[in-house]
Amino acid sequence: MKKAGTPHTKCRGLPPFPPSSLLAFPAVIINLQGKSDPVFKKIPHTYVIVFGIVVLCAILTWIVPGGAFERETVSVNGIDRSVVIPGSFHYIEKNPQTWQVFSALFDGFVDKADIIVFILIIGGAFWIMNESKAIDVAIGSVLRFTKRIGNRGVIKAIGVDNLIFIVIMTMFSFFGAVFGMSEETIAFTIIFVPLAVSMGYDSIMGVSLCFVAAALGFAGAFLNPFTIGIAQGLSDLPLFSGLEYRLIMWIVISVAGFAYILLYAKKIKKNPMRSRVHDDDNYWRKLHSETQMKAEYHSPVSAWVIFIILIVIMTIFSFFFPVSSLSFGESQLKVPAVPVITGLFILTGWLTLRKSVHFFIIDLLAFTILFLITGVMGYGWYIMEIATLFFAMGLACGIAMGYDANRITKLFLDGVKDIQSAALIVGLAGGIIIILENGNIIDTLLYRLSESISGAGRMASVTMMYITQTVINLFMPSGSAKAALTMPMMSQFSDLIGVSRQATVVAFQLGDGFTNMITPTSGVLLGVLSVAKIPYDKWFKWVLPFIVILFLLGFLLLIPTVFMDLRGF
Repeated sequence: MKKAGTPHTKCRGLPPFPPSSLLAFPAVIINLQGKSDPVFKKIPHTYVIVFGIVVLCAILTWIVPGGAFERETVSVNGIDRSVVIPGSFHYIEKNPQTWQVFSALFDGFVDKADIIVFILIIGGAFWIMNESKAIDVAIGSVLRFTKRIGNRGVIKAIGVDNLIFIVIMTMFSFFGAVFGMSEETIAFTIIFVPLAVSMGYDSIMGVSLCFVAAALGFAGAFLNPFTIGIAQGLSDLPLFSGLEYRLIMWIVISVAGFAYILLYAKKIKKNPMRSRVHDDDNYWRKLHSETQMKAEYHSPVSAWVIFIILIVIMTIFSFFFPVSSLSFGESQLKVPAVPVITGLFILTGWLTLRKSVHFFIIDLLAFTILFLITGVMGYGWYIMEIATLFFAMGLACGIAMGYDANRITKLFLDGVKDIQSAALIVGLAGGIIIILENGNIIDTLLYRLSESISGAGRMASVTMMYITQTVINLFMPSGSAKAALTMPMMSQFSDLIGVSRQATVVAFQLGDGFTNMITPTSGVLLGVLSVAKIPYDKWFKWVLPFIVILFLLGFLLLIPTVFMDLRGF
């Protein structure tokens, strides 16, 4: 899920600049990754790359003229949003950024405080779980299970690993398509990266199982209220109309993405040394080695005590929330979610505790995820509620293992310390947006990009909208903020050229989705990579060909929206 950005402020201006100068931004990023420039004897650290972009954006505030659109507040799906008034752009005084490049870290921390705290809490909670060796036991069980069923009929033909990966990726892609799962994948990275490495793959594969799969679903979303809902609301279209074609888009994008990931997995499984992050993954190999998986099965009294306490708490919640309205686009499904989950927890908790506390802790993780899904889809949970849920899970894990308060506290702080680099990079990346906003150049860039679309034909215009949304996403990865900024103009522009507003929404949707996996201004991406211990430059080299393929696929999916009579378009 993505949040809206902050409002612009006024400043002084410069003469208009050529639109082509905007294209230099991605080129600079790419150049920072390569070895062609003799100045770089080795690829810069992720912090260097991100701070370099901060400096570049500050330089742009001296070159790009200040500009602003007038804005008005409109109600979209029951939420007030500040949107651009078409035709209201005007140049204003420039506000070049100088010393602000050094305060960008502070400002970025303030702006991204929710994600940063979320990362720190997740790190602390999972460190407590890691200490219990529950994840290691679970990984060992999965590996033994795959070996046991790997030679059975159809499973052998498909490959048991492939089957497991497809199920996991389909689940996360569905979550991305339905409620815009994004920040939540940071927590799952800690689970799937060690699993993938232990199965003979690498951390890139682990990140692909959750983050990339969710990003594919986000790009091909059909019920995501934070992108489709807002974009259609601002375009005066029926909410989630055109669902049938968007379902086709989601399936096509997911299948293509899964195929690419599985081909990569096959290559790494055959020769692990071909992985760009083979040496970096030594961290995970050491942390979850075979010797660590040999845990003594037992269920201390403290585990039964926390089990009973949780049953009491969940029973009380079941009394106050007997029925939950789970949202699926415009539809709502009323189900007794909390009571059913409570009943299942009583059954599975008793069964797992009879075997070992380690399996009980995995059970706690599974039901934490179930409550997360229920909370997001039924009660509008966001980062604060999800972080609280995982924090409670971490405490429950520590108590179940019989740890005293001091040990739980120390483990939590160790986890925070281990993951603090992820929090720092998110804060620094947030400073990029702050510099651009304080320099008042985002509106100018948008205006110039939209101007370049004028005069083109129908297909060319929609293609330019797609490219424009893709480029804007490099600067502004917030989907809801970008929708509020661009859709009021783009939808009216589509009327002038004879293109359906639904096509404009699809161009926004696809342009907003794919580059979330590569843009260094995304706090979620940098958070995931930091948790997975994957250097950004290595990730960039792996994901760039993938992004190119997806971008071309998105263009092909746009064509029917212009020339075919689709239902809802």
